Amino acid sequence: MILRVRLFAILRERAGRDTIDIQLAEGATVAEAMRALASESEPLGAALEAMPVVMAVNRSYADADTSLGAGDELALIPPVSGGAVEPPHVRVGPEPLSPERLTTAVATNHTGAIVTFHGTTRDVDRLEYEAYEPMASERIATILDRVAARHKIEGIAAEHRTGEVPLGEPSVLIAVAAAHRDEAFAAAREAIDRIKAEAPIWKREVEGDAGRWVDGTSPAL
Repeated sequence: MILRVRLFAILRERAGRDTIDIQLAEGATVAEAMRALASESEPLGAALEAMPVVMAVNRSYADADTSLGAGDELALIPPVSGGAVEPPHVRVGPEPLSPERLTTAVATNHTGAIVTFHGTTRDVDRLEYEAYEPMASERIATILDRVAARHKIEGIAAEHRTGEVPLGEPSVLIAVAAAHRDEAFAAAREAIDRIKAEAPIWKREVEGDAGRWVDGTSPAL
């Protein structure tokens, strides 16, 4: 079946159109439609990952398990103007990091500069990261909120990889969007410094079969 999806506001801008038709099996769920939609457009998929979206089927709010039929209309509703400020995009986990995803997450129409920081593996075969993932995600989100409150920026996001990170690949990414470059640089520097000092993430350097945990300090409370 063909399902028509309606897009609004930032989702419409990222997709470059206000409707998208996707092909699904009869009886597919909203969750399956969302996955198919994300694969249609990389900028739209990144935006869907970066913000909470409410779904509506035939003008009634729906959850991810709602079944769809031929002729249904699925609408994706991003956070509305005047609502609460949404938390910044944060990800901690084993998946490879994506600078493009972070850039999409922070950019706005008012952005004059985007600064990205890539922390990459060097000098050793690989790094191994271990994290208390739920707490690390919450702590990084708090750090980004506080950094955003101190600087005139448009958006901020961070991702930290866990597990093995080979030589040359990024283990941590920060992206900051601002109207002017000075604020973007300052916010990115503060964010990475605080994440390294406060987030419960541990690093092990590995050369061949030998490895050692990198010394650190007690996290700031």
